[in-house]
Amino acid sequence: MYSSFQLAKKYLRYYINAKNAKGHGIHSPFVFDFVVHVLNDTNNYSCYDRIESLRQQLLRDNRMIEVEDFGAGSAVIHAAKRKIKAIAKSSLKNEKFAKLLFRTVKYYKPETIIELGTSFGITACYMACASSKARVYTFEGSQAIADIASQSFKKSRLQNINLVRGQFDETFLQTLGTIDSAGLAFVDGNHRKKATLDYFSHLQNKVMPSSIFIFDDIHWSLEMEEAWQQIQQHPSVTLSIDLFFMGLVFFNPDIKVKQHFTIRF
Repeated sequence: MYSSFQLAKKYLRYYINAKNAKGHGIHSPFVFDFVVHVLNDTNNYSCYDRIESLRQQLLRDNRMIEVEDFGAGSAVIHAAKRKIKAIAKSSLKNEKFAKLLFRTVKYYKPETIIELGTSFGITACYMACASSKARVYTFEGSQAIADIASQSFKKSRLQNINLVRGQFDETFLQTLGTIDSAGLAFVDGNHRKKATLDYFSHLQNKVMPSSIFIFDDIHWSLEMEEAWQQIQQHPSVTLSIDLFFMGLVFFNPDIKVKQHFTIRF
């Protein structure tokens, strides 16, 4: 992964070159619509406080758990025994981007959502709460972390989340075979190039014209940047949006010329 200094330099370059988040200078009607109705939606939805309360409970939890790490590893914590609050601090998607996932689901209304990398369940709660009609399939490799996520789902009283436990290599394809299509996929489970591209390739079999795939930490390392570039260039991708900490790809066939936008967020 990149050092903090390298990441800061990259973020500064992104911030200077990115399109204005107000939508000025964006000539794509589709992207302008996304900026106005999703990116810049400032409503305080009722789910927000409830789920952020769960986050705060996790950030205060001093219990120790045994963690199996099947991804690229934690940038902060390396020990097998970890405090829940330390994992929550380093691994949970921050409030700003978790709420963006909520708004994306709320606006585009995907019927099926796939999340690779449950962690403690905060992002799954946001996406499930955004649309009670959506079915969320969320995958977590660590049993101990999955146990905490399951508690989060019970506390939130959400009934539309399927938690799939076990290594992704063993569970992902099996579960994907039971799903007709992927309305939205959030990939945050393994920050390696090959794994990310493999997930994208498998998810391709479930793409619809309205599908949205979201990739986390696309500038986390050289590997992730290379994976992001390959995903952008895939023939089925008609539009991509770089928000630095997240990348979104769309497959809308009405967009005839492939487009890429870098937007300040």
